This record gives sequence, C-alpha cells and structure tokens, in this order.
Amino acid sequence: MTVSRRLVHPALLGSVVVIATSGLVYELLTGTLASYVLGDSVTQFSLVIGLYLFAMGIGSYLSQYVENRLLERFVEVELAIALVGGLSAPMLFKVYTSSGAFRPLLYSLVLLIGTLVGLEIPLLIRLLKFSLDLKELVARVLTLDYIGALAASLLFPTLLLPKLGLHQTSLFFGLLNAAVALISTFLFPLERPVAARLRGYCVVILVVLGGAMAFMTRIVDRSEAIYFGAPIIYAEHSPYQRVVITQTPNTTRLFLNGNLQFSSDDEHRYHEVLVHPAVAALGRDPKTVIILGGGDGLAARELLRYPSIERILLVDLDAAVTEAFKKLPIAVKLNESALNNPRVEIRNTDAFTFLGETTESFDLAVVDFPDPSNYAVGKLFTDAFFHLLRQRLGMRGVAVVQATSPQFARTAFWSIVTTIEASGFHAAPFHVYVPSFGDWGFVLAGGEGLAPPSSLRIDSKSLRYLDAGGLPELFRFARDIGRVEAPVNRLNDQKLVGIYTEEWGSWSR
Repeated sequence: MTVSRRLVHPALLGSVVVIATSGLVYELLTGTLASYVLGDSVTQFSLVIGLYLFAMGIGSYLSQYVENRLLERFVEVELAIALVGGLSAPMLFKVYTSSGAFRPLLYSLVLLIGTLVGLEIPLLIRLLKFSLDLKELVARVLTLDYIGALAASLLFPTLLLPKLGLHQTSLFFGLLNAAVALISTFLFPLERPVAARLRGYCVVILVVLGGAMAFMTRIVDRSEAIYFGAPIIYAEHSPYQRVVITQTPNTTRLFLNGNLQFSSDDEHRYHEVLVHPAVAALGRDPKTVIILGGGDGLAARELLRYPSIERILLVDLDAAVTEAFKKLPIAVKLNESALNNPRVEIRNTDAFTFLGETTESFDLAVVDFPDPSNYAVGKLFTDAFFHLLRQRLGMRGVAVVQATSPQFARTAFWSIVTTIEASGFHAAPFHVYVPSFGDWGFVLAGGEGLAPPSSLRIDSKSLRYLDAGGLPELFRFARDIGRVEAPVNRLNDQKLVGIYTEEWGSWSR
C-alpha cells in the first residue's frame, strides 16, 4: 500500500502528536490515581512509569508479527487505546469505591495501554515508509512523538487536571484517539466493507465515550456519595489533591484524597487540644501566629478566641481548600468565619519554601499538615523543615505539631518527636482520643524552658472539651504507645514515610 505525501503531511504526522500526548496523559492519570489512593507518590509513579515503558517495549516487539492489513490493524489498535485509555480513570475510580481490586486493575491497565501505544508507532512508521525516506520518516515521527510527550507533561498539571479532573481528562483523550482512528479511515484507500466496519466501530466508541463524559459528573458524585456514606456538597480536583466535603443533617466531613481530615462530630477535641496547650505553654499573650497547613480554618477559629493575637498568617498550599472554607456556608459556620476575619491572612504557597524565604518572626506556630504518607508531605516533617521553623520563632517561641497517631503509627509518631529534638527544639509530646481517628498525637516544641502547661490562658467554659484539669493526662503515655527508638527524618532519605506507610498498612490488612 502506498500513501501520498499530501495525505501524510500534516494530518497523519499530526496523529503522532495525538498518540504521544494521549499515551503520556494516560500514564499520568494512572500514576496520579495510584498516588491518591495508595499514597507514596514516588513509589507509585516509579512503578507506573517503569511498567508503562516496559509494556511499550513489548508492543514494539509484537509489531513485527503484524504483517498484513496494516491500516486496519492501526485503526483497531487506536480504537482499543481510545476505549481502554478513555475508560481507565472511571474504571479505577469505580473499583476503588466498590472493591479491593484497585492494584490488579491499575497495573493491568498500565501494561495494556503501554503495549498498545508501543505497538502503534511502529505500525504508523511502516504505513508511511513509502512516502518519506527512512531517515526523514524516523526523524519526523520521533520528533513529533517527543513534542506530544512535552505537551502532555505541560498540559496535565496546569490545565487538564485543574479544569477537567481525572475522569473527564481520561474520556476526552479517549474521544481524541477515536477521532484519530476515524479520520485515518478516510486518509487511506480501504475496501468499502472494511472502511464501513471500522467507521462503525469508531462511531460506537465515540458514542460510548461521549455519553460517559456527559454523565460522568453525576456518576462520580453518586459513587463517591456511596463510598463516603454521605451526600457530597463540594468536590474538586486541585493540582495537589482530591478535595471532598460531605454533609448529613448532623455531620460535616472533609476528605483529602479519600482520607478523613475531620468530622464535625468531634473536630473540637482535635483542634482545642492542638491550639490551647500550645498557647498556655508559651507563657505569655501571643501577638503573631503562623498556621502551617490548617486550610479548613478550624485551628484559626480557636486562635481567634485570644484578643491579644493581632495577626494570624495561614500558609496552606491548596487554594481549593481555603476557598471552600471561606465561601461554603456550612464550612463558614463550622470555622465561625475564621478565614474571613481581618486578623487572618492567607497565603497559598508551599510552607517549606515560605519558611526558607520569609524574614518574619512569630510568637507561636501551629503546624497542622496531613500525615506523612508521601514524600511531598514527608519533607514537612524533616529536621531541615524544623530548623527553618525554629529560626522563625526565636528562643521564646513555641510550636505545636500534628504528629499522627501513637497508637496506629507508634514508631512514626516518635520519629517526629526525635526529629523535632534533633533540630534544636525541646519537645513535649502529648495525645488525645478523637473518636473519628482514635488516639491522636501532637508535639509541643520550644526552647529550654518548655514544659507541659498546668493551666490554660482561656476560660475553659468557652471550650467544648478541654479544661485545665485534663491537661496533665494529655502528656501521659501508656506503655503500649510509649516512646520507642525511632530515626531522625532527614530530607535526603525521609525514613518517616516508609515507617508511616508500613505501620498504617499493618492496621488496614
């Protein structure tokens, strides 16, 4: 079969860009979903990338056995990619919310999509070999392939994920692959029955993917409502995470990447214990406070009970969280409009970077990050981070750090304590029982005079849980959650992430 140069350029060579872009987008989608669901983004992306490239090699090898009807096979492979790749994110999400087969499906999809993409490019080169010199053909195809990969890597985090989300992005590129397949049937001379059959397949897949795209928001909302056990009032894929807020008549919950961050039933226990012992340990009225994390505004709500505080700087990476808790009526009610208070300033930036660049100093720091389940968060529990924090507090400043559960992640908790001490702080660990989470741990960090407080600097009648009489009990640890030897979490190895993942995993098995 020969193909005219007029048809080859630009339409068919342009299809190389689509093939490369969509292939990498599917890879990024599966890697992102894996990191959302399984945590430890470094491990998940390493596995996905490695399996995908390996599968592409298998596909390229298998292409030598396709000897006849190359165009027909090319269109069929493109349609297979459209269907499997387009439905990959919805299928993974459905399995995640309804069964325990996420890992097998994830790696099966990566291998299948990688094999199909690896099979496709050699077929395309063979289709075009009569219209261009070999050296020119290979140069053009590979150049366009790499351009497509660059386009995917730039568009995915900046446009596709924030604007379309995982599911719509997956379906959109499935539609794009199906459209390429359909156009291909018009660019090459085909026997009428073959052309009719292939175009019929194209139309069916376009209808299936288009219909799924039209109803995907409704399908996702229904599936997530079943998974989370409550109606969803807010859901967004930010560039950093999946943010979901659910509400029943009596309870509001926040989930990040499927992990519960708080329940309105008992969040007051967590946030009162996070904030008020730290203010008491400071030993004086605080004027300037920095909150690192805490984008829900609940820690800020507790701090605003102190008239002496003139300024609260809240540094949270994800604007999707802070905006939701500034504007959603139920969220504003829960945090008592803390994020709209003129004493609160919000900066949506990386806390590590911010501490390294700012010259401001603070009386008190409230560190309320998610648990160190991946390296992006784990860096915020390293000695390097706590060194930066110490510089911003000075000798008389006090910090309090959310430090995961001493019950479910005992070594991880004490690793955080050890790391804080290694950075030059004196540490006073404590804990509280929160029904939604279990036994939860925190660490006070300060200068040489730091001691567990014996009284509060606020009238306990204004609080729902904490009182001065309960303070000593917070700092007592039973033997089965008491201190154990644990490593310092350093930026170059982040041992804490592996320890945390292993300990929490042992409870979920």
